Amino acid sequence: QVQLVESGGGLVQAGGSLRLSCAASGLTLSSYTMGWFRQAPGKEREFVAALSASGRDTDHQGSVKGRFTISRDSAKNTVYLQMNSLKPEDTAVYYCAARYGSAFLSRSGYNYWGQGTQVTVSS
Repeated sequence: QVQLVESGGGLVQAGGSLRLSCAASGLTLSSYTMGWFRQAPGKEREFVAALSASGRDTDHQGSVKGRFTISRDSAKNTVYLQMNSLKPEDTAVYYCAARYGSAFLSRSGYNYWGQGTQVTVSS
């Protein structure tokens, strides 16, 4: 049974930082592409970042590139999203997702999802 559990969300001021965690069970990170997505009210779910199964490649959406960083700790089977220089437009529910690995990163086709964690950035 694959389970993804996000944590680390909260309320921060613009310019602040948060570190989201995704604890994975029932899968090994070396076999899955891991991703972060977000969804604000009234908007479509949006790709944020992905990390390849090898751990050697990352992909970050343009609006977060340079501010957010996806990483993992394989020993803990945990994926992270470090978010710096947060903006009010980053406010959303953030979801961790997993996709059975291919050789290349993907922004779609994720079939395992966490419950989400709320990130609110105040101005």
